Amino acid sequence: DLVADMTVYNPFDFFVEPSAETFPFEYPEEIRDDLAIYRTPEPAGPLLSAFLRTIDTSAKNTVNFLVDLNARLQREIAYIVRMETGVFSPEETLAAGKGSCRDSSWLLVQILRNLGIAARFVSGYLIQLKPDLIALDGPAGTSVDFTDLHAWCEVYLPGAGWIGFDPTSG
Repeated sequence: DLVADMTVYNPFDFFVEPSAETFPFEYPEEIRDDLAIYRTPEPAGPLLSAFLRTIDTSAKNTVNFLVDLNARLQREIAYIVRMETGVFSPEETLAAGKGSCRDSSWLLVQILRNLGIAARFVSGYLIQLKPDLIALDGPAGTSVDFTDLHAWCEVYLPGAGWIGFDPTSG
């Protein structure tokens, strides 16, 4: 049995410290050691290195940068259901141009870590419920209730904490 508070909230209702509002930014010295494990990427192969070179790292709003990068992965990496265990490496995901939610999330984690942004892999459940009311604008949502295992990425932003990004849905 599970009881969940399904309160609707705005996932962008947070504040980023002024020092981190513009990407690229430096983490405050007092938290750098705590975030070191989340900022250390695996060695980048040729495909990930090539992808990283296509990212515009000029100064821009940090949240917009992250939202745009997340949306780019959703557009460029097709979603597939994979029943095999394990996670594809970034090289495998980029070579195939497709992957499961865990594959695209691990790719996003490695991209962000290579850019100096603290990122972690998260797994849990995706719960989508049929809305009680029909939406007047925006997406209609699902027509049936469902729950499934899911994976996504979280980024640490000073002031906001850990913020989720889902490259499967963009």
